Amino acid sequence: MDKETIVDSNTSNTEHKRRVRYKGTHPRKFSEKYKEHNPEKYADTIEKVIQKGSTPAGMHISIMVPEILEFLQIQPGQQGLDATLGYGGHTRKMLECLDGKGHMYGLDVDPIESEKTKERLAKAGFGEDILTVKLMNFADVDKLLEETDGFDFILADLGVSSMQIDNPERGFSYKVDGPLDLRLNPEKGISAAERLQKISKDELIGMLEENADEPYAEEIAEVIVNETRKGNKIDTTKKLAELIEKALVYVPKDEKKDAVKKSCARTFQALRIDVNNEFEVLDSFLEKLPSILKPGGRVAILTFHSGEDRLVKKSFKWHKQLGNYSEIARDVVRPSKEECIRNSRAHSTKMRWAVKSM
Repeated sequence: MDKETIVDSNTSNTEHKRRVRYKGTHPRKFSEKYKEHNPEKYADTIEKVIQKGSTPAGMHISIMVPEILEFLQIQPGQQGLDATLGYGGHTRKMLECLDGKGHMYGLDVDPIESEKTKERLAKAGFGEDILTVKLMNFADVDKLLEETDGFDFILADLGVSSMQIDNPERGFSYKVDGPLDLRLNPEKGISAAERLQKISKDELIGMLEENADEPYAEEIAEVIVNETRKGNKIDTTKKLAELIEKALVYVPKDEKKDAVKKSCARTFQALRIDVNNEFEVLDSFLEKLPSILKPGGRVAILTFHSGEDRLVKKSFKWHKQLGNYSEIARDVVRPSKEECIRNSRAHSTKMRWAVKSM
């Protein structure tokens, strides 16, 4: 990469990195797509993409913001927690409600994106005086009680951030080729590729059914395990997608394209849940929630598939029976039709809420 040094009027030296050069009229590699790495600088482009019902690559559109804020009833001076910081869109809206008074914590296990979000929010005026960002799994949320007396409001958005999906190096999407990783924290645990290398057929069938309700679980598992038994590695997103397509060979031709697309999405989801222990982590978080909420404190949780929603519903109901919650959502809250049109990734969202007993 070419670099040039600019000397400002104060005689201090700052290094300026020239934008990555690419061939053709448009960049093709993710590393070359400068707008995706700095979406805030290209408001016109972002709005055009959003108007088409898509999420601009490199950023994340926060879901159900009005509904969340209406329920949480945030007041200046309160203490809040965004248990899944992500791009920081929800956090920013909640911070605005605090009006410079009170404090918020933001947790994330992704060391790559959390640092970017911390910097992004600091530039927007939300520094360490009002926001504490921690590289922490929300399963360990009770550790925050060592430095705070609890929270008046909590939000957990269980969806994967669009920035992770759009970056092929993270391996979250079957739509672009990249290493089959799927870890939220690429510095810990084993990748999805390593997981598939050792898994048995029965175990894989169970994973696909439990984590994603995959109707072709047995067919997909058989093809994948046969491939690994031959000594072949399934180490890229493209290889896995091709095997899923191979497994669905018996699907009628006019239905196959849509069936393969849906099975790819479900299989990647099931693997992501498995390598990140997402259900176990969510269980731990839900169990500890009442202990970190102040009396009358409110919590809202966004889920994106039936497995997550079942866990949240069951936990809220159980803790209400125990007397830990005075109120829980009788039914899920859904995003508006208008929001789903504007943001296609909002379609599967469900919100459940609970209020801590006094």
